[in-house]
Amino acid sequence: MIDHNAIFNIKSTEDFKAMALQVFRFQFENNPVYRSFCDLLYKHPSDIRNTNDIPFLPIQFFKSHDVLSTTKAVEKIFTSSGTTGSLTSKHLITGISLYEKSYRKGFKHFYGNVEDYVILALLPSYLERDGSSLIYMVSDLIETSNRPESGFYLDNLEALSQIIQTLERKKQKTLLIGVSFALLDLVESFQFNLNHTIVMETGGMKGRRKEIIRQELHNILKTGFGVEYIHSEYGMTELLSQAYSRGKGVFDCPPWMKVLTRDTEDALALQRPNKTGGINIIDLANINSCSFIATQDLGKVFENGQFEIIGRFDNSDIRGCNLMAL
Repeated sequence: MIDHNAIFNIKSTEDFKAMALQVFRFQFENNPVYRSFCDLLYKHPSDIRNTNDIPFLPIQFFKSHDVLSTTKAVEKIFTSSGTTGSLTSKHLITGISLYEKSYRKGFKHFYGNVEDYVILALLPSYLERDGSSLIYMVSDLIETSNRPESGFYLDNLEALSQIIQTLERKKQKTLLIGVSFALLDLVESFQFNLNHTIVMETGGMKGRRKEIIRQELHNILKTGFGVEYIHSEYGMTELLSQAYSRGKGVFDCPPWMKVLTRDTEDALALQRPNKTGGINIIDLANINSCSFIATQDLGKVFENGQFEIIGRFDNSDIRGCNLMAL
């Protein structure tokens, strides 16, 4: 059995490597879908000595299979939004407390105690469907903040604007987290000059607006909100952890998560830093599912482990997973 607490107490590169190899062996033995995939590649735990040797399961498997490393009862099912008529990913959650621990500790790692913040959520498109992991996370952060002003806002942009201005006058630390098109709607109607509010976009126009590159989006939002940086959250249905950017589109992972890139011509070949490639993610919190996922996102990882997202592979369906299509 894997010690779940050890996953969230990783202190070093060696700790991460040891835990990743342990999780790989566990999932190889207990996840039939992942085991079959490894067998097709002739990859066995005896062949795996470093994290770079571990096979990454293509994320499309979450659309066609139940990706599980346990026989425990499913407590929650998270689903991707998808386009009309398309297959959506489903992430079967057997330990919702693991997800809660991951995003709570992840938020604290980057931003401090959630209780210090008022959480304002502008996520209309996510609220319009069931099964959003983002809504689950933000709902819990709102509740944990224990602030009467915290909450979700839909079309009541004027009320939201007034609350933001009131909190600013009180010098109250505030997090405004929103989907891109809704944040644009807000700054088109109201002008701000924020000094105590973090503005965080979760990506995606969701068919409401023409897609624009992240830099252009951030420039518009920085001007509209009167802030120096726009923060971003990077997560997806198939993960239990999130990376955060505190400006300029450069993301950091919590200690139990790591991003690598693979060659776009050879899906099994990992790349050195500073080269654009397919994004592979190790999410050790995803112990009951699969911790090693090859996404359809394109990006670049830097020497220090930070990364940026550049776009998506051609011909892959655009899903609402907190990422803009470029």
